[in-house]
Amino acid sequence: MRTLESTPAADGFRMPAEWEPHEGCWMAWPQNGYVWREGARPAQRALAAVANALADVGEQVTVTVTGDQYAHARAVLDGRVRVVETTCWLGWARDIAPTYVVDREGRRRGVDFAFNGYGARYPYWATDDQYARKVLDLTGTDRYRAPMVLEGGAFHVDGEGTALVTAETLLDPDRNPAPSQPAMEKLLHDYLGVTRTVWIEWGLTDDETRGHVDNMACFAAPGVVCLTWTDDPRDPQYERSARALEDLRRATDARGRTLRVEKLPLPGPLHRTDEEARGVDTLGVPDTGPARLAASYANFYLTPDHLFAPLLDPDHDDEAMLRLGEIFPNHTVVGLPTRELLLGGGNIHCATQQIPATCVLDADSSGERARKGRSVR
Repeated sequence: MRTLESTPAADGFRMPAEWEPHEGCWMAWPQNGYVWREGARPAQRALAAVANALADVGEQVTVTVTGDQYAHARAVLDGRVRVVETTCWLGWARDIAPTYVVDREGRRRGVDFAFNGYGARYPYWATDDQYARKVLDLTGTDRYRAPMVLEGGAFHVDGEGTALVTAETLLDPDRNPAPSQPAMEKLLHDYLGVTRTVWIEWGLTDDETRGHVDNMACFAAPGVVCLTWTDDPRDPQYERSARALEDLRRATDARGRTLRVEKLPLPGPLHRTDEEARGVDTLGVPDTGPARLAASYANFYLTPDHLFAPLLDPDHDDEAMLRLGEIFPNHTVVGLPTRELLLGGGNIHCATQQIPATCVLDADSSGERARKGRSVR
């Protein structure tokens, strides 16, 4: 592994969209009782189900574990899932694993963004700040170390030069000192290769990450954004979603297109039970509850032809899966029960970080790739 002094944009690299071809994905094994209840055992079962489902459709999944968890993880994960020893504490691969960039020659490199526990909200974040470097070292992938705190769940890209972010996260002074919109846009250009950044004001209400966009909105295709939505004006989420809709309708992408917004229903509201709260050990002090959970059907993972979505609320799951099938007609929608992941503050997208294929299409073709594929519904 080489650590490069240049930037991805200067070297002709860009971050591909999530629907472009993958070589695989990274996941991290849940294990600490500060985030996960009952010693993380229920969350481990939920994550294993996600990893095994991805393997079923041909995704090459690699799950990282600490040494004392290796035998257990290996026993419950499908034999097609690779298990390797790499230490981390929090367990959300999206936020601590490398963000991969590619160039038109098919080369792949990794961006290592700084991590500080979502603005020092979690202890032991220094361990997770080393995770991306360990992964890149393990695979011998060249590395860029970005001079900013940024988690992978804080941005989406369309593969054609546009990023989608929230001001709540990117302008958080507990992450980066004195952040400004122009400065953050320059860094996103330099390290993701984007030329236009679309800003929405807030993320989901009660999100422990303080505003990650991947729990709120995402690109469904170039020029199309999927937005978490509620029609209930009494719900605190209503103001956030309504403001996001205004922000998106005013925006244009890197190619000058106005954005089409597709609404995705909000589950719940869902709350943690007293029993679930008592199972979490916050450094020797049991957690308190109930608290509203940051539940969202937008926290899904895309492969080139499948969409893996969380099943969270029997009253809304069927509607959400149907809606996702309408928004992503070229993808087979697979629903997976993931409440145990949600209890730790994230979901399927948070738990995964895609590795783009080295033979990816160039930026001019990514939109066409998004519109092709097969649909089995």
